[in-house]
Amino acid sequence: MQEFVEAIVSFVRAHETWAIPVAFVVAFLESFCFLSILWPGTAILVGIAALLAKSGVELSVLWPAIIAAGIGGSFGYALSYWIGLYYKQGIRQLWPFSRSPAMVDSGQAFFDRWGALSVFFGHFFGPVRAVIPVVAGMYALPQWQFQLANIVSAFIWAAGIIAPSYFGFGYFLGADPAPAAP
Repeated sequence: MQEFVEAIVSFVRAHETWAIPVAFVVAFLESFCFLSILWPGTAILVGIAALLAKSGVELSVLWPAIIAAGIGGSFGYALSYWIGLYYKQGIRQLWPFSRSPAMVDSGQAFFDRWGALSVFFGHFFGPVRAVIPVVAGMYALPQWQFQLANIVSAFIWAAGIIAPSYFGFGYFLGADPAPAAP
């Protein structure tokens, strides 16, 4: 898996203009119910942000990358919600949930405890990230509640992954992030 992360990060190093679409795709896959279990999206976003800082990319690229990751993360969660809404309890027969039914059970317990807030928290906790939007759909959480929690948390999650990596790791790697052009 490490080689895969390095390959994507190396691609962005060589093609900085692709940082924004890559941030979108990485965040989408990190937030999509079936793939988020296998996809090392957080590690990739951290690596990309640190590399952007190291290479001296202007801050003007930082915000579009955060926005792209926020949109990608919210789309991944939204699609997962609609899958749960469509399949309901039948989701238990689909991979990966069919191989790990405890995953759905723990998601349901988390949802029972926190309700719509579980969607907000789900973006930040890897163990429930893959299942919370599906469970919210299974429970038919009203669309507006789901989307409000989803969108707000997706953008906070994206900023919380990308900005500290850009400024923190970039600084420790010896970069002085370039200010935005006037």
